[in-house]
Amino acid sequence: MPKIKSLSNACKVSFSPHGPISEEALERVRALLDEIRPLDVGLDNEAQIARNWNSSTRQPNGRRGRNGANQFTAPIKYLHIHECESFSMGIFCMPPSSVIPLHNHPGMTVLSKLLYGRLHVESYDWIDIPDPIDQSQARPAKLVRDCELSAPETSILYPNRGGNIHTFRAITPCALFDVLSPPYSAEDGRHCSYYRKSPVKEPPAILPSEVDSSEVVWLEELEDHQPPEGFVVARGLYKGPVIRR
Repeated sequence: MPKIKSLSNACKVSFSPHGPISEEALERVRALLDEIRPLDVGLDNEAQIARNWNSSTRQPNGRRGRNGANQFTAPIKYLHIHECESFSMGIFCMPPSSVIPLHNHPGMTVLSKLLYGRLHVESYDWIDIPDPIDQSQARPAKLVRDCELSAPETSILYPNRGGNIHTFRAITPCALFDVLSPPYSAEDGRHCSYYRKSPVKEPPAILPSEVDSSEVVWLEELEDHQPPEGFVVARGLYKGPVIRR
């Protein structure tokens, strides 16, 4: 059986519309995701290109054509694999220097596997404060990760820990395989919200005494769940084994 189908079958019995049924079930899915390679999802050629990629052939904001002129950087592509009420699976293929802006996963558990390439991740978790503040105001978040990742790398984030709010910047061509449980659903209140770092100099709330203020940022939600201007994700063609419902 193809590895991607084994992963999908494990997800079907390990996830519910409310998320993972247990920590043990989640770890079973993680173990199978660990085994997935680019070849298993039809990305072997792309992975080979990434291995041979040389930053000297690229410009910071574009790529060189045959005549040496800069061309506009290719868009991020999303390869949809499967979605049901309990989980979704898909792959983000990111060209060098592309960015997935700061966003959240409300009430969701997310497994991410870097299939090939290198990227920089910056992630945060909300800080609980004694007096809740208006959601439209800046909210405090604690830094969880600010580092470079190289394939193969698998990580898990949870609804309230592990870096539920994160942003990625591709260093080389790379592909990020995401398994979300439950998936985004506007009907169920699981919108994807985007954030920016607030310039506020006077924080609107007092932080708990045990929090290190040097690791805190204040985040503002962008209006109407809209992504930052210029962020575009194109639909790509998934070329791996098909997952049936």
